[in-house]
Amino acid sequence: MGSRIARRLLDAGHELTVWNRTPAKAEALGVPLAASPAEAAASSEVVITMVADPSALEAVTEGPDGVAAGAGDGTTVIEMSTVGPAAIERLARAVKAPLLDAPVLGSISEAESGMLSIFVGGEEPVFESHRELLEPLGKPLYVGPSGSGAAAKLVANSTLLTVVGAVGEAMALSDALGLSRQAAFDVLGRTALADQAERRRTALELGEFPPRFPLRLARKDAELIAELGLDLRLVEAARSWLSETEGEDRDYSAVLERITRR
Repeated sequence: MGSRIARRLLDAGHELTVWNRTPAKAEALGVPLAASPAEAAASSEVVITMVADPSALEAVTEGPDGVAAGAGDGTTVIEMSTVGPAAIERLARAVKAPLLDAPVLGSISEAESGMLSIFVGGEEPVFESHRELLEPLGKPLYVGPSGSGAAAKLVANSTLLTVVGAVGEAMALSDALGLSRQAAFDVLGRTALADQAERRRTALELGEFPPRFPLRLARKDAELIAELGLDLRLVEAARSWLSETEGEDRDYSAVLERITRR
């Protein structure tokens, strides 16, 4: 996702300095590579972070080589990962620069086409001053003060996790009742699950789940929601299916295979 976002910003005419813990992954962009996150931050007006989870965010933002060490008063930090509100609170304590939490909804194709949904939390004037920067990436939606973007992303992802679980269980029920897969998909096409069922149909029929949203990240998001300690029984059911699905780098929709084979 980070490389696709970087490419969109380059195509929009912005100058970039990038850092990646695996430099070879960033070399294809053809832009200056920083030796550390601190070095990248020190030479930038805006720092965008896109990492896998809260621990990765801590690793790139804290310590002598982290973003916080390099970001000055004239720098704005925009955190675009899915890490949950607690990680944003920690980041806000670490960085002295203005901060926006702006996680994205969408996958590789949406990132490449600039069609991501971007949920933005932070001070509204800071958001407005950076709206133009975010617009080449997708549709930014301001949702409230710091941490609100991270919260909104968990709300959005809770629907993804529960809907794919619902599709899987509906397919398992149809199998048990003797409906053909063709009939089952035709039936789901008349329900509120129609779009998601059709979107997952080819992968389930072929048994191939190339990663758009890797299973390991879906599990991480389910865990972030679970850590809130709320009584969310549908999310907990989806979380249990995800935890039992093998192949962490397959797409999260591989959970359909797990459910129907059970």
